[in-house]
Amino acid sequence: MSECTHDCSTCGESCSERKEESLLAPLNSMSSVKKVIGIVSGKGGVGKSLVTSLMAAGMQKKGYRTAVLDADITGPSIPKVFGIEGMAKGSEYGILPSSSENGVEVMSVNLLLENASDPVVWRGPILAGTVKQFWTDVIWDDVDFMFVDMPPGTGDVPLTVFQSLPIDGIIVVTSPQELVSMIVEKAVKMAKMMNVPIMGLVENMSYFSCPDCGKEINVFGESHIEDVAKQNGLKVLGRIPINPEIAAKCDAGKVENIDATWLKDAFDEAEALG
Repeated sequence: MSECTHDCSTCGESCSERKEESLLAPLNSMSSVKKVIGIVSGKGGVGKSLVTSLMAAGMQKKGYRTAVLDADITGPSIPKVFGIEGMAKGSEYGILPSSSENGVEVMSVNLLLENASDPVVWRGPILAGTVKQFWTDVIWDDVDFMFVDMPPGTGDVPLTVFQSLPIDGIIVVTSPQELVSMIVEKAVKMAKMMNVPIMGLVENMSYFSCPDCGKEINVFGESHIEDVAKQNGLKVLGRIPINPEIAAKCDAGKVENIDATWLKDAFDEAEALG
C-alpha cells in the first residue's frame, strides 16, 4: 500500500480516513434557499403538482417566502395553476424565476418555451441536467421554503434531485386505491436508500363530500393511508377531498385562492424543519 496523499479523488483504496465526494450541486452564488422539500410519489396522476402548489401557497400565506422548482420537465403544470404566463427572464448573473400574484417564485421548463404546449422530447440525462440547472443557474431570492415538484417514479430525475439538491425532507403523495399503496412503498424505500428524511404522507382524492347531506363518499374505495403510514412508521399529514372547486381554481390559475385547511399538519411539519 502506497503512502496516503489525502487526495481521495485519485485513490482507489478503502480506508477509515476516506472521504466520499459530495454530489451536491452548488447553489447560484446570488441565491438564498433555507429549506428544500420534495413532493414525490411512485406513480403519476396522484396529485403531486397540486400538493406542491398548495404547500407553497399555504406557507406563503403564513408569512414565509416560498418557491417552486418544477422538476417534472416532461409534464410541467405549475405555471398554469399559479396563473403565470410568458417566458422567464435572465441577466448576466443567471435566470430569474417568475413570480405568482402572491409572490411565490416559480421556475419551470414551460417558462423557457415559446409555446407552453410544445412537448419536451429529451432523454433522461438531459432532463436531469435541466433540473440541476434550475438549482445552479436560477437566482432564488431569499427563499425560506422551496418545494420541488418531482416527476413520478424512481428514475434519473428523482435520483438527480436526491443527490444534487440538499433535500431537508419529502412528502409522499398517494391516493386511496390499494394498488397505489404498493407504489408508495417504492418511493418510501428509495428515499430511505438515499438517506432522505420522509416527513409523511398526503392522500389526494381521498373522499367526496355530498353537497346535500355532507356525507363523505369514498369514490375510489376505502382509504389505505393509515395502514401504509403504520407499515412504514410515517405520519399522515393530510387528506385532500375530491372537490370541483379545487379543479376550477387550478384551471383558472388561482391555486393561491384555495384554503387548504386539509394540509394543516403538513404546514406544521414544514415549519418544524426550521
